[in-house]
Amino acid sequence: MIEIFTPAELPRARAAGRVVADVLAELRRRTTVGTTLLEIDAWAKELILGAGGVSCYVDYAPSFGRGPFGHYVCTSVNDAVLHGLPNGYVLADGDLLTLDLAVLTDGIAADSAISFIVGEARPTESVAMVVATERALAAGIAAARPGAHLGDVSHAIGSSLSAAGYRVNTEFGGHGIGSTMHQDPHVPNTGRPGRGYRLREGLLLALEPWVMLDTASLVVDPDGWTLRSATGGRSAHSEHTIAITADGAEILTLPSTQHP
Repeated sequence: MIEIFTPAELPRARAAGRVVADVLAELRRRTTVGTTLLEIDAWAKELILGAGGVSCYVDYAPSFGRGPFGHYVCTSVNDAVLHGLPNGYVLADGDLLTLDLAVLTDGIAADSAISFIVGEARPTESVAMVVATERALAAGIAAARPGAHLGDVSHAIGSSLSAAGYRVNTEFGGHGIGSTMHQDPHVPNTGRPGRGYRLREGLLLALEPWVMLDTASLVVDPDGWTLRSATGGRSAHSEHTIAITADGAEILTLPSTQHP
């Protein structure tokens, strides 16, 4: 299913996006050396419910997971890149943490992910990976406009990641979003320009480039959810929900402090 929203409905999408972005910003602010992943999950629950939101993850039970997920935020550390199931792990200085969050408010969902380094250490390769995913995300957003093809967006993302020296996994990528978290169209992180679905005003997309240090292959933890690098190398993941408008792509998942 592909949903198209009217201009009158977009304020609801913007509100959902701000909740997601504000929760992620606050989780990042609170997270320090010594924080556990379960503490982050508890904070996420508190903040989502306090904002009047509904978690898209607690009851999430797709075919690829061992569901339901049962938590409020994905917490992926170091070599874990996607669907990290919160546990009692204690964060150390220099850990590379990805937080991925999706929330439904007033009937519309928004989805975003951030990667950042915990503490004071700044491992060079980790910094480079975060920057690479953020740049690829910006490239994909710049390519998303009415009349463009989905392949244009995927090509922009993949070209940016490849230019930075990373291999691109095509098993998991971005997606349409709206009244539910995951919808058509699928947005691969690499593609051919001029191919695929033609973007229309009112379409909402979650774009999410992610990379692993020296591989494109994943392995699954015994928890049935957490996806890791097959080589144990570090990973990073950046994601925004955008709306296709007459002027191009509007980023919905910016914190309140970054809105006019």
